[in-house]
Amino acid sequence: MKKFLIALFFAPVLALAAGGNVHLDKWPGSVSDKAALQNGAKLFVNYCLNCHSASFIRYKTLVDIGLTEEQIKENLMFTGEKIGDLMQVAARHDEQKKWFGATPPDLTIVARARGEAGAPKAGADWLYTYLRTFYRDDSRPTGWNNLAFEAVGMPHVLWELQGTQVMDPATHKLSLAVPGKMSPAEYDKAVSDLVSFMVWMAEPQQEFRKTLGYIVLAFLALLFVVAYALKKEYWKDIH
Repeated sequence: MKKFLIALFFAPVLALAAGGNVHLDKWPGSVSDKAALQNGAKLFVNYCLNCHSASFIRYKTLVDIGLTEEQIKENLMFTGEKIGDLMQVAARHDEQKKWFGATPPDLTIVARARGEAGAPKAGADWLYTYLRTFYRDDSRPTGWNNLAFEAVGMPHVLWELQGTQVMDPATHKLSLAVPGKMSPAEYDKAVSDLVSFMVWMAEPQQEFRKTLGYIVLAFLALLFVVAYALKKEYWKDIH
């Protein structure tokens, strides 16, 4: 029963992360780049938070990526939220299911959930690939499809930035048919920043955890040296 409830909880996230055997491009970003995280937060709020919640993160937590509470209020909060509120959408789940056919999953831990299936950065690589491989497909209800997630129900919300890609049915390769507001390089950087924020959001304390791990290892190494010296001093008269 417990396993069933866990699986049920993560089902929407895993559904978003499901994909075929597509080659994953390596995510070039980092959660230690504060400027990238801040730009990613701006993109997330403007393009993702309209449909997807991040309901395990409070707006005030964004101070950890170098923003002040005033900057958060002025640039990332638009509908009367309070700084201590969770990052949720206004639409109800039943309304979203009626509009889209399924409730858009919460994105707080999608990067981490996808990464659990493979290498630690697999989730970031998948998201980076997914957000860059939308293409026009008039057979789909939204008019869009995706190489990393075939028959995806989500439209390409970043199409104005990237432009319109089309797929060659013979080679399954994408080409840019209509340019967007950004050049391909600029769009790749924007997507990298967005993925950086989503990776950070899945575990906001990961940088602290890694730093603490190094400190603990250094302490244990020093303790070993002291303990070994003490052992030699204690046993020198016996040996």
